[in-house]
Amino acid sequence: MAEKLSIDRIDEIMRAVFLQLKAMGGRARGREVLAAIEPNLGLTEYEKEKTHTGAVRWDTHIRFYTSDCVKAGYLTKSEGYWILTAEGEKALKLPAGELIRTAEKAYRQSRKSAIETTQIPDVEVERAATYEQAIETARAEIEEHINNLGPYDFQKLVSELLRAMGYHVSHVAPPGPDGGVDILAYKDPLGTTAPRIKVQVKHRDQKVAAKDVRELEGLLRKEGDIGLIVSSGGFTSEAEREIRSSNRHIETMDLERVITLWQEHYDKLSQAGKALLPLVKVFFLAPADE
Repeated sequence: MAEKLSIDRIDEIMRAVFLQLKAMGGRARGREVLAAIEPNLGLTEYEKEKTHTGAVRWDTHIRFYTSDCVKAGYLTKSEGYWILTAEGEKALKLPAGELIRTAEKAYRQSRKSAIETTQIPDVEVERAATYEQAIETARAEIEEHINNLGPYDFQKLVSELLRAMGYHVSHVAPPGPDGGVDILAYKDPLGTTAPRIKVQVKHRDQKVAAKDVRELEGLLRKEGDIGLIVSSGGFTSEAEREIRSSNRHIETMDLERVITLWQEHYDKLSQAGKALLPLVKVFFLAPADE
């Protein structure tokens, strides 16, 4: 009889995934999680074997089963990132073998007999894994492209995004001191209609801190002024608390939100804007659960 990845083995590896995610702050790219746990899994030759499509068996099976963990509320996924939920942390306390079985019993009763013997067709498993890996790789490449932009090109990218979103950009700061405002944008060409958006653009590895938020607060002097901080490095928890407690209206864009909005408004970008971050749509045969 041919060797198979048993449901208990899938459960064992998935627990390692959850524990690694927890150690990485609860959020990481799928491939980074799998690479981190691989040396400690004691993988068999069968599990490391490549299938006829070139996919690695254990990798594809775990990616496939993460979809069931998402449905169970143990994980969420966003553009190649896996996020461990509070329910996922609780699931680690389930008896051995029950983490996966619990997810399957809750969301895949119609396929129980197939699940118990892991007789899921290889083509289905590999299709789901290929789809996920493609999304993950594409997102990583987009992030890398943006991170490799110079600070003024990133500033230009943000201004082009605002234009595509329907704002009128009246000012983009040239290289040199900018007085704290990198971009000014309005809802109408003359700037007679609120809001007046004052934008600070931070293109760096470090997260925006509370002091950066306070600096922008000091620039929001007129009625109808709104602050926007765009940070490719993200925001500290202190900065987020400062924004929530501020009596000024301040919005944020981290790298993930920039990319999401860029994709959403891509067709409305100018050619100069598209050249800063060119994207192309690719169609896949969707996995069964999409």
